[in-house]
Amino acid sequence: MRKLLDFLIRKRHWFLFLLLELVSLTLIYRNHSYQQNIMFSTANVITANIVSVTGSVTSYLNLREKNKDLLERNGRLEMEMLRLQDLVDAMKADTASFRAYISDSLSHFPYDFTTAKVINNSVTYTSNYITLNKGRKDGVFPDMGVVSENGVVGIVSTVSDNFAVVLPLLNTKFRLSCKVVGSNYIGSMSWNGRSTRYANLDELPRHVEFQLGDTIVTSGHSAVFPEGIMVGYVSSFERQRDDNFNSLTVELATDFQRLSNVMVIKNYRQAEQRAIEQEARSND
Repeated sequence: MRKLLDFLIRKRHWFLFLLLELVSLTLIYRNHSYQQNIMFSTANVITANIVSVTGSVTSYLNLREKNKDLLERNGRLEMEMLRLQDLVDAMKADTASFRAYISDSLSHFPYDFTTAKVINNSVTYTSNYITLNKGRKDGVFPDMGVVSENGVVGIVSTVSDNFAVVLPLLNTKFRLSCKVVGSNYIGSMSWNGRSTRYANLDELPRHVEFQLGDTIVTSGHSAVFPEGIMVGYVSSFERQRDDNFNSLTVELATDFQRLSNVMVIKNYRQAEQRAIEQEARSND
């Protein structure tokens, strides 16, 4: 207490100065309308800046939840688009049974998805892996397809109760059946271990017509990904050693270096499809 009193006594001139300044400003503000307007405008500017900064901070803190909600909506729209595409393909194939097919497809569309967050991701190796914060308890199991809001990411490799590890497209062990939009001929997508932005689509028949910039999508010739999921765009091409095939360089739609949120696709008919395919092989 004594030290506080000593401090106040030593600084009494400064306190007196501040008190007189406050009194002077109060008198000026009360007796001059011009100064009132100036102070009022200054106070409004300061308040507006504070509100703006507060709003920016609040928006940033809410961004994560908004991104999660947006990913959920994109996933639902993606599933709806695939279902409608399935219906259109059926109509083209068999107009007579289209009405019955619509009724069956709307109630038995085999795909669903679960959103997940990337908690670990490598892009600098030839064998890269991605870890997700969802696992067996969330309905995530091996051999499920994984996509981002832009395109294909990879396939679930292993799972625990709370986590899943994904074998991504940026892994030299990964293979994906793809096609050029507008064509039913398929090729095999793989990564050469170089740039994170490009992969190769090989074994595409030479007579398949395409142009630079054409879209590459999943073929649907597997029990993992539905047909028509975005993969990337044709960047360049060359003839393979076997002159009957083309090798395309594909610019990937997914930016793996910025990957944050993904969707894990569940195919309810995957087990049945693989079981019957396995049975057919065992009968050979």
